Amino acid sequence: MQDMLKTALIQTSLFWEDREANRNMLRQKIKQLDPDTDLVILPEMFTSGFTMTPEAVSEEMNGETLRWIKETAREFDIAITGSVVITEQDRFYNRLLFVHPEGTVEQYDKKHAFSLAGEDEVYDTGNDRLIVVYKGWKICPLICYDLRFPVWSRNTEDYDMLLYVANWPLPRISSWDILLQARAVENLCYCIGVNRVGEDHNGHQYPGHSAVYGVLGEQLAFSEKEETVYVTLDKQKITHYRKKLRFLDDRDDFELL
Repeated sequence: MQDMLKTALIQTSLFWEDREANRNMLRQKIKQLDPDTDLVILPEMFTSGFTMTPEAVSEEMNGETLRWIKETAREFDIAITGSVVITEQDRFYNRLLFVHPEGTVEQYDKKHAFSLAGEDEVYDTGNDRLIVVYKGWKICPLICYDLRFPVWSRNTEDYDMLLYVANWPLPRISSWDILLQARAVENLCYCIGVNRVGEDHNGHQYPGHSAVYGVLGEQLAFSEKEETVYVTLDKQKITHYRKKLRFLDDRDDFELL
C-alpha cells in the first residue's frame, strides 16, 4: 500500500487494424518510461483503433496481445491497462484489461456501446463494473462512451480513481473535457482520461486532450500532442477533502436494474 501513485498516460496515434505494429510501437514507449512508474494507461482499442470490423483484429483471451501485456508488465514491474477487441463464443467485446506486474489479469467489458458508430451492432456489452485494488488504490476503469453516463460511474465503492480509456474524436472533444472534470468533482476522486491522437482509417481526427483532474476538479495534466504524460497522485488529498467536505455522505442510494 502506498500513498503516492505515479501514472503514465500514453497518448499516441495508432496503426489501423495492425496489432503487431501497435504492440511494437507501444513497447518502445513503455521501454522509455521513467523507472519509478507504477501504472501505464493506454487508449481504447490500442491494438487496432476504433474499428467496427472486429473479426479483422479480435483475439481470444489467451492470445498474443494479453501475453504481450503480461510479459511487458512483468519485465518493467508496472501495471498496464487499456482496451482491446476480444472474442468469446463467437461474440466480440471491447474489453479493458488491467494487468498487474506479477501477471494477474482483471477485465471489464464496455457497458455503453457507441450506437452512433454502430458499436452496439457488432459488439456485446458487459453488465458488471470492475474495481481494481492496486498498491492500496481502488481504481474504477471504464471505456470512452461510458463517460457520458454518470450513474454508471457513480462512486458507490469509495474508489480513489476513475479511469477512462478512449478514442474520442475532435467534433465532440469539448464534451470530453467537461465530463472528465465533472466526474472528478461529483465523485470526489481523481479522474484520468487517456485519448488517442491522429487520424484513423475512416478519416476521424483525434485531438488527444488526455487529462488528469483532482478531487476538486483542478486540472493536473493536459496534452494535445503525441506524448507520454506523467502525473503522481496523492491519496492523502482524497482523504483530506472527503473528511473536510463529506459530500459523498449525502449521495443518493440507488440500484441499477
